[in-house]
Amino acid sequence: MKQIDYKLVGNRLKEAREEKGISLEDAGKKVGVNKSTILRWENGQTEKFKIPTLEILADYYGVNSSWIIGKDNHKYIYTNRTDVFGNPVVSIPILGIVKAGYNYLAEENWIGTIDIDKKLAESGELFALKVHGDSMSPVLIEDDIVIIKKQEDFENGDIVVAIINGDEATIKKGKKSEVGILLQPLNSSYEPLIFTYDEMKTIPVTIVGVVKQLKREF
Repeated sequence: MKQIDYKLVGNRLKEAREEKGISLEDAGKKVGVNKSTILRWENGQTEKFKIPTLEILADYYGVNSSWIIGKDNHKYIYTNRTDVFGNPVVSIPILGIVKAGYNYLAEENWIGTIDIDKKLAESGELFALKVHGDSMSPVLIEDDIVIIKKQEDFENGDIVVAIINGDEATIKKGKKSEVGILLQPLNSSYEPLIFTYDEMKTIPVTIVGVVKQLKREF
């Protein structure tokens, strides 16, 4: 299974930063981390690297993010990308599958990318999923793409992404109580999924993110 070569990513981040004359401190400020974190990334010492962060740094350094991860031989980009309204955008991965127990943001799980507003990308680690099935209709329908902030907790009423028993992710409306959680479909033809906190540990049931935005083609 092909994984991102973090040593290569680190070397190219360092090369691009130094070529641009940007300090470790300034690079850190750009993405909200300290300079020691930037240095660790450049040394390839961590795999906990956020894809939107890479896009922001690549844009800051004036290089192609696909070149940084070794997918493209073209190093430089000459224009900032914007949407049809002129707003700055960055790309995040659309994932074909999300399962527990491995790095589901690894490159081999990408089925494409989608552009999102750069300000949204700065809010945390984001990825996109394509909706399958009709359990969340009419709000979410087949082939909708949802933008998800990766996180392990949620607020009541959030639409969450959960992995049950290590299987592919499911998207439901989340509700917490003192004894457990309820994952509510919006389509009344489906029954809610209810788990105690003990069951969440033993089954297991894992929350991996919260839906922040819907992208739909008409």
